[in-house]
Amino acid sequence: MPEKTPTSTHLRPIRIGTRGSKLALAQANWVKGQLESRWPGPVELVVIKTAGDQLKDVPLALVGGKGLFVKEIEQALRGVQVDLGVHSLKDLPSALPPELCLGAVPAREDWRDAFISNKYQRLAEIPPGGRVGTGSLRRRVQLLHLRPDLEVVPLRGNVDTRLRKMAEMGLDALILAAAGLNRLGLAHLYRGCLPEEEMLPAVGQGALGLEVRRDDGELLEFLSFLDDPATRAATAAERAFLGRLEGGCVVPVAGLGRIDGHRLTFEALIGDLDGKIILRDCLVGPPAEAETLGRTLAETLLARGGQKILDQLFGPPI
Repeated sequence: MPEKTPTSTHLRPIRIGTRGSKLALAQANWVKGQLESRWPGPVELVVIKTAGDQLKDVPLALVGGKGLFVKEIEQALRGVQVDLGVHSLKDLPSALPPELCLGAVPAREDWRDAFISNKYQRLAEIPPGGRVGTGSLRRRVQLLHLRPDLEVVPLRGNVDTRLRKMAEMGLDALILAAAGLNRLGLAHLYRGCLPEEEMLPAVGQGALGLEVRRDDGELLEFLSFLDDPATRAATAAERAFLGRLEGGCVVPVAGLGRIDGHRLTFEALIGDLDGKIILRDCLVGPPAEAETLGRTLAETLLARGGQKILDQLFGPPI
């Protein structure tokens, strides 16, 4: 595809809305660098504090994790205080406000979960009764399914905070997203990554979502150079799956789409909170039907018992 070039003659600035965490800034600065190499006008970062940043010590599942890290950025987009929001795609709700859209989904980083420990090389080495820290219901469910003899300790905060808490609380290990550690230059901290058979990732994990106003045709056209079709299709299946379940951080689900040539393989699961039940399946189809694959697999898992799990968490649908 030929590279798009801006048509504006007044050198409008591009204002990038971002959270202020180290990881968010690393991601936003990467996007900023990409834009600056092609955009003739200035590119600026605008740091925005989100509700998720203010509730640092509260488990996301208790405060309705869906949209906690994006709402204020979306408000700034709609109010034209910023032109582009840079998100970790896993934080972005599956349904966007009607006036906003995903302008680009860049090529995905590592989607896996990383194993961090000062004592053990692998999860299997942790003895019964060991304690593993994570702030994710998805990880909790899969950890307890794999190792019901472990204690999963709720843990939130940035990487430095979690490493400090691991030492202070005497935890045996942490599970964190490999992509975030890689983007921060901290890949040396983890022993390795958990295989997909043990730990399917969060929807959108490892990918970025560049959110823009739907009516900003100039910016939408320009951003096409950052869009990776394979990542967009894979994550479209994942987000359609999550959208059918109407879930976010408060639902113990996981999903991973992968493109191999002209084939999209989408695997997903729903689990109960104690990890005793894991409903997992896979579908294969053309990338052009990514959203259909995601919704179809959601319906399959709901029919196999997933709806009962969700009803136990939230009550039956009205």
